Amino acid sequence: MLVFEGLLPFIAPQAWRETFKRFIELKDGQLRFIGLISIIAGLLLMFLGR
Repeated sequence: MLVFEGLLPFIAPQAWRETFKRFIELKDGQLRFIGLISIIAGLLLMFLGR
């Protein structure tokens, strides 16, 4: 997981900063939805990787 999280700041640090600036502006409900989608995507990747 940390390898994937480290790719964007390594490859495109400016885009990574801009992404986090946008996240700060989101409402709590929007962040929760993004978190839920991330959890589901991670579970699907784990399921498909078996």
